[in-house]
Amino acid sequence: MARVPSLGPTDVAAEHRDLLARPIALHKALINSPGALRAFSALGHYIRHGSKLDPRLRELAILQVGYLARAPYEWSHHIKIGHDFGVSDDDIRALIAETEGRGSALDPLARTVLLAAREITAAGAVTDATYATLAAAFDAELLVDLIVTISFYCGVVRVLGSLQIEVEEDYMPYLRQFPLPA
Repeated sequence: MARVPSLGPTDVAAEHRDLLARPIALHKALINSPGALRAFSALGHYIRHGSKLDPRLRELAILQVGYLARAPYEWSHHIKIGHDFGVSDDDIRALIAETEGRGSALDPLARTVLLAAREITAAGAVTDATYATLAAAFDAELLVDLIVTISFYCGVVRVLGSLQIEVEEDYMPYLRQFPLPA
């Protein structure tokens, strides 16, 4: 059970109801602070709809953060969202293999994006070598967008964990298909 109340449209002032357009558990918790949810949603909206970063690579990076953080909410939601943006079940299995150091058939750029997400999640920054590899493939705008995306989701998983946001039943099949390690 979440540590803060799960609020619906009738629980908040009319001027904040737009924040629950996506009635997901995370938003129902964050609406306890409408200003925080509005700011949080603005960056999330840019990442998903404004960034020019390839959506499949974006979702792989987000999934890598969720997997490393063992964040069931993030992992399950972005498996579904990832499927919507071209992430295949084979890609998810490859992400798991890459995380475990087994290598995969992913293309080199996707592997480097996953490596960057692992580095930022674990050490707080991407290494010079990984950055150089990314810089050979991305212009400055895409580099910034990738790093902002990974960093934002490092924060998201901490919010989810700290507020103990539970996975909605609709997303449980994704966790059953691709369980997180213990």
